[in-house]
Amino acid sequence: MNIIEVIQDRALLGASFKSLDTWRPWLIVLKALFGLPIEDPEDMKLFRDCTGLPWLPSERIREAAIIAGRRSGKSFLSSIIACFLACFHDWTPYLTAGERAWIFIVAVDREQARIIKDYISGILHSSKFLRRMIETERQEQIDLKNRVSIGIKTCSFRGIRGYTVACAILEEVAFFRSDESANPDKEVVNALKPSLATIPESLLISISTPYSKRGILFETFRKYYGQPGKTFVWKSESSRMNPTLDKAIIKNALEDDPAAARSEWLSEWREDVQTFLSQDAVEGVVIPGRGDLPRLPAVDGSYSAFLDPSGGRNDSFTAAICHSEKSGKIIIDVLRERRPPFRPSEVVSEFSDVLKAYGITSAKSDRYGGEWVSEAFKKHGITVEPAEFSAPELYVEFLPIILNGAVELPDNARLTAQLVNLERRTRTGGKDLITHFPGGHDDLANAAAGACVALTAENNAVQPRIERI
Repeated sequence: MNIIEVIQDRALLGASFKSLDTWRPWLIVLKALFGLPIEDPEDMKLFRDCTGLPWLPSERIREAAIIAGRRSGKSFLSSIIACFLACFHDWTPYLTAGERAWIFIVAVDREQARIIKDYISGILHSSKFLRRMIETERQEQIDLKNRVSIGIKTCSFRGIRGYTVACAILEEVAFFRSDESANPDKEVVNALKPSLATIPESLLISISTPYSKRGILFETFRKYYGQPGKTFVWKSESSRMNPTLDKAIIKNALEDDPAAARSEWLSEWREDVQTFLSQDAVEGVVIPGRGDLPRLPAVDGSYSAFLDPSGGRNDSFTAAICHSEKSGKIIIDVLRERRPPFRPSEVVSEFSDVLKAYGITSAKSDRYGGEWVSEAFKKHGITVEPAEFSAPELYVEFLPIILNGAVELPDNARLTAQLVNLERRTRTGGKDLITHFPGGHDDLANAAAGACVALTAENNAVQPRIERI
């Protein structure tokens, strides 16, 4: 049975659908994805509109990018595809003794992973036939009796290596971000491809609402949209994929925040979000293998420090110490991070000892830290004053320092990732906002930028040029 027949059978996957009428656009996607004919002229028109292709793919699809807006049904369809390939395809010809085939859905985070897991569990339990195929069910994994397992993973390349993968679905891949990696989406794909290679009929699907013009999803769209071949790209707005959506909600969203709404509901790439620093630019000033540098007597009295404090619940508490050489190049000597949870008083004591070890008795801190920061460090003999400028303003000043190669950064993967993942967001009024991605962190980046900018301003005896924002 093909996927459309299985969905139309109320005893199988069809048991999970209240009505197939509203899912017709997605059935067209599935027909194209699995090489099935599209006979209705209206369906074929939708196919052409959303793919830029005049006809159906003549080759078997090995990779696909499905770009659709919010509330269009993406997560449920991901789960349907996973269940179909797990339950209705025989993968045993490609397996050795004791080996299992895996269907992976890779989600942005654990919360999204739980949603997908609930969908898949609900789909399987909705059918008496499919329910009997379940061997064991765990929090992030379902093992079936046919030597196939469905695994729900988060976007870390470390957790998906070493498996034999029949299908991998990257859920909301445009939003894959990590404080540990500058390009987690690419690393996930690079880790998956060897696992997919041993199964000739394997499938890699990226499915997501679009975001900024970067990453695997945008690169696939730019390269393959409207091009025939083994890579298939579909792009459509939310209301076209889900005709039950209230158009008034979309209209109001477009009025409130046009840039965000065009991305979330109309599936347009965001023009107001750009990469602030390229990976090449950041890696060009990172010294491989470098950690903390020892205190140099010749530099005594010229060390500068910057703190990005935290209350210990959500954000890290970070500190950076730097100095400048005769050439003017800034060297980051020390970079410290304490991740939550922690007691702020303990970190203050620890960081005070580090500052004193480099002869530092005064430092700057992120101005949103509050008065408690100054009071806490004062008890340890360290004078801390809030920075004159915000983190976005510091990043603007830090940009030419990096681009001109006027700094040497330690080899810290989290610092590199945070710098590369900074976004420039265009705002009305002429001032851009430089900040981390939604849900991300920039504590190390803020400390490093703050230390370098403060030292540059001190050396030049001028105020930072914040008017460039």
